Amino acid sequence: MIRDYFFLALENLKHRGLRSWLTMLGIFIGIAAVVSLISLGAGLQETITDQFSSLSVDVLTIQNAGTGFGPPGSTVVRKLTEHDLDIIESVNGVKIVVPRLIRVVGVEYNKERQFLYIADIPEEPEKMKFVYESLNIGVEEGKMLSSDDNGKVVLGNDFTKDSFGKSIEVGSTLVINGKDFEVAGILERASTFTVNSAILMLNDDLEDLLKINDEMDLIVAQVEDKDKINDVAEELELKLRKDRDEKIGEEDFSVQTPIQSLESINNILVIINLIVIGIATVSLLVGGIGIMNTMYTSVLERNKEIGIMKAIGAQNKDILSIFLIESGLLGLVGGVVGALMGLGLAFGVSKIAGIFLGGGGMKITISYPLLFGAIAFSLLIGIASGSLPAMQASKLRPVEALRK
Repeated sequence: MIRDYFFLALENLKHRGLRSWLTMLGIFIGIAAVVSLISLGAGLQETITDQFSSLSVDVLTIQNAGTGFGPPGSTVVRKLTEHDLDIIESVNGVKIVVPRLIRVVGVEYNKERQFLYIADIPEEPEKMKFVYESLNIGVEEGKMLSSDDNGKVVLGNDFTKDSFGKSIEVGSTLVINGKDFEVAGILERASTFTVNSAILMLNDDLEDLLKINDEMDLIVAQVEDKDKINDVAEELELKLRKDRDEKIGEEDFSVQTPIQSLESINNILVIINLIVIGIATVSLLVGGIGIMNTMYTSVLERNKEIGIMKAIGAQNKDILSIFLIESGLLGLVGGVVGALMGLGLAFGVSKIAGIFLGGGGMKITISYPLLFGAIAFSLLIGIASGSLPAMQASKLRPVEALRK
């Protein structure tokens, strides 16, 4: 019997054709939004987690408050100084302290000029090794900078893509802020586009190039015991706060661990996902109202049909079942199509992001519980929306239905 109800409901939906598809439009949009954006958000979260997991967990990053977006320390107004460096070195549990510079420079090659980020590499072998290991980088061509490589630079992997209209190779000469530098090496592709598009130069060369004296964009500190990194961070904050005569919560500096940075980003992603779910829920409710409207119209159009079915013995529960199956099918088909649209949209955005960011695309995390949950929710929306019209249809009296 249920099988007959199902085929009868399916035939009724096919008969209404375009109206059925228009009814499901709100469901399409809502489910597609949920699936695509949450898949992208989960993929982005996984990409960031993988990136942080490859970094050292015993490293603190200290910088002053910035004024905008950009690499760490590049947008601060008040730079860190040797005095701050001495304070950090005096904290118990700190093993190595390395000041870093991250600036924007003008780069000329093949008669083209671009403004790109450049970062310094310390000359001291121990600090140089620490920076290379904490960044988790290696060379694809040539070699990494060594202490005596003045006048040379190492480039991120994006520079192999004819970014200046001509490929840059090991041995090529770049003009940086009017001064010639030889390319010593090309880095392997990294997990972050900031490294892939950056230039690395020895600290002395960068300070001389930019006429910098007693100025640091950020300071990186390695702790002796990674299990005590939070304790070291708290003591460091205390000393810097005391030196600057600042109250808790009013600091103009930050001391971050990799875990704190990851948690901050994850919190932002969670908030974005909640907003997306809220917007999509509104769209689903609109879709549900559309289903209800269509089912009410269907009841009015099929009064005689309902009257005939009741006249030949159909009971209220039979009429109720037919209309509930119809509305449920609207929600189910809308959910399935919306889920497929959402996945397609997610993969499309991933590829486009990959083109603009110079990578293979963002990760897409397909959550099957999310897919089936979204489809099931869409089915429930359809059934719930069709409940009132179905009840109205089931309560029609045969004589009244045939008269209309």
